[in-house]
Amino acid sequence: MDQINAVRLASAVLCVALGSTVGCNGGSGGAASEAPPPATVQADTSSSLVQVANPNAFPLAVAASYASPSKLDVTGTVNPDVSRTIPVISIASGRVLHIYARIGDPVKKGQLLMDVQSTDVSTAFDAYLRAVNDERLTQVQLDRAKLLHDKGAIPTSQLEIAQDAEDDAKSVMTAAEEQLKVLGVDKDHPSETVKVYSPASGIVIAQNVTDAAAAGVTYSGSANAFTIADLSRVWVVCDVYENDLAQVHLGQRAEIRLNAYPGKVFTGTISDIGAVLDPSLHTAKIRIEVANPEMLMRVGMFATATFFGRTAEMHASVPATAILHLHDRDWVYVPVTGSDLPADGAGNFRRVAVDAGEMLPNGMQEVNSGIAVGQQVVSNALTLQNSVDQ
Repeated sequence: MDQINAVRLASAVLCVALGSTVGCNGGSGGAASEAPPPATVQADTSSSLVQVANPNAFPLAVAASYASPSKLDVTGTVNPDVSRTIPVISIASGRVLHIYARIGDPVKKGQLLMDVQSTDVSTAFDAYLRAVNDERLTQVQLDRAKLLHDKGAIPTSQLEIAQDAEDDAKSVMTAAEEQLKVLGVDKDHPSETVKVYSPASGIVIAQNVTDAAAAGVTYSGSANAFTIADLSRVWVVCDVYENDLAQVHLGQRAEIRLNAYPGKVFTGTISDIGAVLDPSLHTAKIRIEVANPEMLMRVGMFATATFFGRTAEMHASVPATAILHLHDRDWVYVPVTGSDLPADGAGNFRRVAVDAGEMLPNGMQEVNSGIAVGQQVVSNALTLQNSVDQ
């Protein structure tokens, strides 16, 4: 009996030494006492599944089929029509005294653009005065030769020589007058200043001179002082990948949309398809001519061009009210059936992302992808969404 008590005492001392983490006298111990409790896994219900109290309150519509021509969307920029772009050049070389138009200004044909102080004027006027004096002298000599010829004092050959000298002098004088006209100088009221006028109506899209700068073709300044463009008709230049070139052709109609006017559609025609591809991107430049009577299209604007092919593609179409625009995406609600239902039976509809297309007649809208023809959708997605939010 004493031996049993001794064993029990030793066991008690050992239990105190090991601490409460070790089970004694039948308590659970070892690794089992330190293991975490078993995890409970709960099914994650998708946020696209919604449940409503009365599903019958939301009527369904069947996606119909719609045949539309194949489309190709590309991006580009607005550029001036080169054939309607005119440089303004100062024939006289000199220093700019004053500028009357700036970049971006609309100008009319014949409008004064700038004054240029030039020594070319004095040189041309000096040549003109010399020509006038020479012509006056040859005219006097011709008159004298005619008088002497009539009296038989000189032969006909000398009269012809005097006539030829007069003709040459007149030619030189006429050329000197034309030189003054080219410089924009009035021969009767000469001035050291040359006035440069606009050769056409349009918008100043480039300006290469400033006050006191050099102008003309012989000084270090730019020969092209201004560039004027008629923007009533512009080019939209787009990049089309090599694989899509078969879908475009000359004379093909294109719809142009601008970021600045998202609700407005411009119409243009392909006038050129680049013969050389970009070696790095393998794209060809497509030029679209677009009328711009309201001057809404500005040079440098980003544009999206849509080309319509010759073959038709089948797409689904649903009522426009069935498409919900949420978080910059388009959605439809489809009924949940069969194995799509959650285990607890909740969730009568599923929200599905779609690629909505063009608006169609009779309140329908094209759906390029996301649902198939014959699939059911909720006819009024906004009403269902409002019910869910409540």
